[in-house]
Amino acid sequence: MLGWVITCHDDRAQEMLSALERRFGPLPQCRAVNFRQGLSTNMLSRMMCDALHETDSGDGVVFLTDISGAAPYRAAALMSHKHEHCEVISGVDAALLEKVYPLRHDCDSAAFRERIVAEGAPVVSSLWHQQQKNPPFVLLHDLYEK
Repeated sequence: MLGWVITCHDDRAQEMLSALERRFGPLPQCRAVNFRQGLSTNMLSRMMCDALHETDSGDGVVFLTDISGAAPYRAAALMSHKHEHCEVISGVDAALLEKVYPLRHDCDSAAFRERIVAEGAPVVSSLWHQQQKNPPFVLLHDLYEK
């Protein structure tokens, strides 16, 4: 089963998790990380790292964020590069998470990424989709070539 780390501004992450728990009961491998005003990005990263390790059973973890490019999204993006089967999704809300909840059991992380982005388009995107729009910088020549 995919682990979920819901991370949003203010108390939205906990509100989304609570709404999901009211509908589906206790959610194993699912954590909320709220980015409240005054919280440092360093502390946010530490909280998200803890949540990542608490939710990862080896099948993958999906970071579900509210705003693309904001602090929770950036912290998740940095962590995702260090862990296999880790995806970062932006633009989520409680209604979308309720809709895609059953996919946690049926999909791997890449398939889940594709399904949630398709379901939530055009508002929802992923780090992977953003990277496809902006390919990585590649040197056209080797500065150290002899």
